[in-house]
Amino acid sequence: MEASTSKKSSKLLPSNAYTKLGPGEVYQPVVPAEDRRAEVTTWSVVLGVIMVVIFSAACIYMALRAGNAIEASIPIAILAIFFGGLKKVKSTILENVMVQSIGQAAGVVAAGAAFLVPAFYLNQVPITWWQIFLACFIGGTLGTVLIIPLREYFVKDLHGELPFPEATAINEILVSGESTSRSAGKVLLIAFGLGAVYDFLVEAFHLWNPTMTSRTLFGGFGEKMSALRLDFEVNGLAALFGLGYIIGLRYASIIAAGSVLAFLVLVPLIHHFGAGLETFVYAGTAHHIAKMTSNQIFGAFVKPIGIGAIAVSGIIGIIRMGKIILGSISLGFKGLTGTHDAESSPRTQLDMTPRNVLMIQIGSAVLMAIVFFIMALGTVDGDTGLTYTAGQASLFAVVGALVGFALSFLFTPVAAQAIAIVGVNPVSGMTLITVVLTILALVATGLKGTGGMFVALIVGTAVCTALSTSGALITDFKIGYWLGSTPRNQQVWKFLGIAVASLVVAFVVPIMDSGYHFLIDDGAGNLISNTKVLPAPQANMIAAVSQGLLSDPANQPWLLYGLGGIVAIVLYMAGVPMLAFALGMYLPISINLPVLIGAFVAWIIGQSGKTDDIRRARGEQGTLIASGLMAGAAIFGIVTAILRQPGLGAPIRFISFGEHFVLDYSPTGEAFLNSEARHWYEGVLGQGISAAMYLLLALVCFFLAKKGAEWFLKEEAEAGE
Repeated sequence: MEASTSKKSSKLLPSNAYTKLGPGEVYQPVVPAEDRRAEVTTWSVVLGVIMVVIFSAACIYMALRAGNAIEASIPIAILAIFFGGLKKVKSTILENVMVQSIGQAAGVVAAGAAFLVPAFYLNQVPITWWQIFLACFIGGTLGTVLIIPLREYFVKDLHGELPFPEATAINEILVSGESTSRSAGKVLLIAFGLGAVYDFLVEAFHLWNPTMTSRTLFGGFGEKMSALRLDFEVNGLAALFGLGYIIGLRYASIIAAGSVLAFLVLVPLIHHFGAGLETFVYAGTAHHIAKMTSNQIFGAFVKPIGIGAIAVSGIIGIIRMGKIILGSISLGFKGLTGTHDAESSPRTQLDMTPRNVLMIQIGSAVLMAIVFFIMALGTVDGDTGLTYTAGQASLFAVVGALVGFALSFLFTPVAAQAIAIVGVNPVSGMTLITVVLTILALVATGLKGTGGMFVALIVGTAVCTALSTSGALITDFKIGYWLGSTPRNQQVWKFLGIAVASLVVAFVVPIMDSGYHFLIDDGAGNLISNTKVLPAPQANMIAAVSQGLLSDPANQPWLLYGLGGIVAIVLYMAGVPMLAFALGMYLPISINLPVLIGAFVAWIIGQSGKTDDIRRARGEQGTLIASGLMAGAAIFGIVTAILRQPGLGAPIRFISFGEHFVLDYSPTGEAFLNSEARHWYEGVLGQGISAAMYLLLALVCFFLAKKGAEWFLKEEAEAGE
């Protein structure tokens, strides 16, 4: 999500809110320290928790389905104001800050989980819901308590020196959005309903086929293209349309360009030059390229190039932020020695006591060690065939916990400072480094195989969540500083948000795996990543790296990873955003083309209108419409995944029209779901209806943006009177 970074003037904000303070000058927040208006109330806490539940589910769903997380803070701030305005006694601005602060945990926990947790399933490492919960909760807790001692330095001492782009956008919504909250909230909720209904009709009822293929829609010409492996697909879901709507035409075009290179250049080239080979053996697998479909060629030879490009893009991102990283490392030690005099501090500068912060830091590390000890104690040593002893398990637990805590300690200030300066958290590269360093430390102590992979991935999950949390929390602190919140309230109630978000993620990820599966049979008896439905690109990268270092280094496509790294370097030299293009090379074209369509429709809507004010107002509806579409589609996408659960009898069998679902049983008695598409559904009729409905979705979004702009301009005019 691209947040506006323009720093508008506001009647509420002091004139020095965004400028560096002069000698002796003091910033006075919107709500002064002596003002004791409502802040933490039953309403703000309950609404904040509701926002966490909804947006945690939406964020993790979008990250798994589309390979891109959504930013939850802006829509949560808008909804806080909207619902607060419906109360008999209107909510205060500090209550709205608290709702946003609690709710923001949704996005950060989901981001940390989406980067790592699918790697457990991809590498077939057993993990339970409570282990997912603890990994996310420990990481979020560490990210919170490690950044608390640096709050005053970042938000007060450096006031006006750091741009805080995302915090600025949210701050402007909270201080000036009260006059236009009715229209914003209505547009967001209407879009939520639109996304929910559209994708539920598609994925649960199967009224039309969302997968539109060139082979079917282009008739005989499409068949000839397919013979050359020139195939492309469009997955017509509202969730993907909304994602493109919000990321904008430029980045959507770069992502789509990566897919064009992968599917319309590399795949046909590999087929053309490899079809003459009777058998091609690479990375321990025999391939008959002439018989492979476009998707099979992509999965075997092109996707690893994308993984290499993603990995090197993350590393280059770390290198580019070298100054920030070097400057941030010392901040961690600064936080250890920081003290705060609660007796003399005003309300707006009250933090949790250093003693409590330190105790939580130690408790988090100990809890992490306990989880590692339990896992290692029941693991079989691949070399001896014996289970690890209590002494060995204790050693692995201590090493894993120390590595996890040390890397969180070093990297959380980096994440916070990066967010404060450029609005981008280099979490991808730092997570990759974390997993590699953890693996090397574990191998040095003798822990390998499944046990080593479990510990490495849990450490990665915790550190990744800590990095996401610290970056987001520094944004929260800055907003609170501008508006006059009590930092201690933001800190204490953030733990509740993190706990709820961790529970939601621990519920959703296994449900998505059980309903759709991260690993599927490729038709030749091989288990491959389910790229079409659950691509999870960063997790696939981490899974490949950990698998290569710990389990099967000889049969990894290292050459293809290296070629992807070279692609990333060339992109960097050419000034092209590396990670966006790399994601395009990794993700199926069926995901990236609808993202491009959504971005193009958003661009058209933003260019429509007779006056500059109308065009501006229509363009500003983008965040609302896109957030609503994705959140609604995601929530009902999870409902659909629940309907596919074999353990529940797969209720989807009774409501699906286009696909016929059957519940079968394995020889061991385990239930599993099979499906077969009906002829009309997979043919021209089913895909043609899909194309018409996608066009209708675009038209509805246009009229919603038009109406939302009218409401917005009317409220803006009324507020200016």
